[in-house]
Amino acid sequence: MSQTTPAQPFYIRMHASDNVAIVVNDGGLPAGAEFPGEFVLNQHVPQGHKVALRELAAGESIVRYGVTIGHATRAIRRGDWVEEALVRLPPAQDLAGLPVCTVKEENPGPLEGYTFEGYRNEDGTVGTRNILAITTTVQCVAGVVEHAVKRIKMELLPQYPGVDDVIALEHTYGCGVAIDAPEADIPIRTLRNISLNPNFGGQALVVSLGCEKLQPARLLPPGTLPVPTSSCLVCLQDERHVGFESMITSILEMAAKTLAVLGQRRRVTCPVSDLVVGLQCGGSDAFSGVTANPAVGFASDLLVRAGASVLFSETTEVRDAISQLTARAANPEVAADLIREMAWYDRYLERGGVDRSANTTPGNKKGGLVNIVEKAMGSVVKSGTGTISGVLGPGEKLRSKGLIYAATPASDFICGTLQMAAGMNLHVFTTGRGTPYGLAAVPVLKVATRSDLARRWHDLMDLNAGTIATGESTIADVGWELFHLLLAVASGKKTWAEHWKLHNALTLFNPAPVT
Repeated sequence: MSQTTPAQPFYIRMHASDNVAIVVNDGGLPAGAEFPGEFVLNQHVPQGHKVALRELAAGESIVRYGVTIGHATRAIRRGDWVEEALVRLPPAQDLAGLPVCTVKEENPGPLEGYTFEGYRNEDGTVGTRNILAITTTVQCVAGVVEHAVKRIKMELLPQYPGVDDVIALEHTYGCGVAIDAPEADIPIRTLRNISLNPNFGGQALVVSLGCEKLQPARLLPPGTLPVPTSSCLVCLQDERHVGFESMITSILEMAAKTLAVLGQRRRVTCPVSDLVVGLQCGGSDAFSGVTANPAVGFASDLLVRAGASVLFSETTEVRDAISQLTARAANPEVAADLIREMAWYDRYLERGGVDRSANTTPGNKKGGLVNIVEKAMGSVVKSGTGTISGVLGPGEKLRSKGLIYAATPASDFICGTLQMAAGMNLHVFTTGRGTPYGLAAVPVLKVATRSDLARRWHDLMDLNAGTIATGESTIADVGWELFHLLLAVASGKKTWAEHWKLHNALTLFNPAPVT
């Protein structure tokens, strides 16, 4: 990091071997801007974009984070803006011959003495919110359930001040699909496991049409819920329903019984080990891997030391860091599981005629990320430095504590949906470009990578990590701040997304055919 103030030309270099750095100044820097004793910019360089720290020959490696993020497409002068057109994407890492279990985590010991106030469930899980959820077997019933939810919120919910919300688990699955195809297991188990999210207290209701392929017994086999599925199910095609109002009345009657149960729940003191925290980034920029994601990684290490489960995901956004992940695996089996998920996704993309380069968005590039390799190096640091103790396939439910790789696509909406299925009860979302993303079922705490974003979106961002870039805060400072804020949110403090009632629709990952 240059030692000037942010008002002067200012850049950040991540690793001693880097031959590029990113410009920190708001608005970027004009041609002619001088880094005293170093170089002068040859062109305007936007904020977050890279500048060459030395001469680079055509074909030479461009290095950031100590990693080759690409190769120069032509000769680059010192002080040049290293824009996307000058960087050729390198091939993906081979999945054979990777380092396995070679990084041994320093053991700082357990982190004790921290708790939060949560809702303990019969199965031992803990909710951070107390929500009545209505799950659906098919998209056809969405309109009816939406109407019912409005009525429940207006007529019933005020009677139960201890219940936070009523939500519909709406989706676009259930019929018109190859339901017996092998990969149909993914959306089905995702829906099943979402219905079991700790924030619903084991009390999800079910609304079915009746003729759909995804029958209630297939979605929630006997024993899945602590009560018989028949006692929490409304089927709209049942002969007893004569008219629309009959359907709505049945849903409201069932909701009233469940609200009475949920309304008796009270927050109790719980150890941090009862948290399941999902990590995600969206609208990433070149600061993501400098400020917000390292701070989240620091907090992730604290959570794991305190016994919590931490989920990191987004397969295409860690694929180029696979050697770092297998090296941190707890054992060879975990390393093999990581490789399995990467290989599966490689094949999935290949079937669609694309590769990992399709991941980066116009916003990522405007924020200074030239390609998926650079994005991956900044993304993976969310996972901290700890040992990776397990791997979940898409839609699978969490089975163990510690740092877990939950395999998901990088899509914000699909990733959040799959992490909910894993059992996430608290969500951390970092962003550099800005996004109003939220989830109805799980509180989402958003971390800004830049102070300018935090200033402009002051009532959407919950934490500003941009002070790390300007030296006002350290990664540890912001990491501890995030850790304490997570405990407060888990105990009931509302995030900005909750304040404004912002949430995205559930989006299932369905690689199986649609018929």
